[in-house]
Amino acid sequence: MSDLLPHALSVRENAHAPYSKFHVGAALRTKAGTIFVGCNVENVAYPEGTCAEAGAIASMVAAGEREIAEVCVVAGSPTPVPPCGGCRQKLAEFAKGDVPVTLATTAGTLEHTTVAALLPGAFDAGHMA
Repeated sequence: MSDLLPHALSVRENAHAPYSKFHVGAALRTKAGTIFVGCNVENVAYPEGTCAEAGAIASMVAAGEREIAEVCVVAGSPTPVPPCGGCRQKLAEFAKGDVPVTLATTAGTLEHTTVAALLPGAFDAGHMA
């Protein structure tokens, strides 16, 4: 079990999800060993919400760090919930393909994957040349 799970579970409690009632927490560890967390924040204008993974990444970047070493995402779902497509791309911006990602439920079901498995054929800076 990822030691990031307690952090993701804890921050999940702070989610602002009055419309969907679907609370998500994310925790990531940087190469420097720092842990950053994020939770989903909904808005009545639905497209304006923020995913938990995006919140954790924004906190990491705001603190001056840029390289993710590990990720954990937890939701109150019957099965582990993978990041949305946009968050997969955001993770790929700051994490190498072999970075481990733990997907978890609040009931304790775990699924282990990698950033590359979540986003095969990722668009990256090499495509910008």
